[in-house]
Amino acid sequence: MPFGFHGFDLVVILIIALIIFGPRKLPEIGGAVGKSIREFKKATSEVVEQVQNPKPPEPKQIPPTPSSSVATPRASEPLASSISDAQVVESAARDGE
Repeated sequence: MPFGFHGFDLVVILIIALIIFGPRKLPEIGGAVGKSIREFKKATSEVVEQVQNPKPPEPKQIPPTPSSSVATPRASEPLASSISDAQVVESAARDGE
């Protein structure tokens, strides 16, 4: 037997459990312990499988940016189309100082 338990030891433990919990609760406790052991075995086997067969990380996809957030000049606003326009603005700024 595992852990050094013998048949007599298990019988004593079952009798003590029967006295403490009673005949109605003992099957419920046994079922709960069985479910817990099954879930634990399942979780450990999943972890072992993930360690033995690692999956490569999936590449993250960058969501597209909405076109409305990009600042675009309106057609009604004139742009400086030549160096002379920029020089005029620059000289006007100097005159204002």
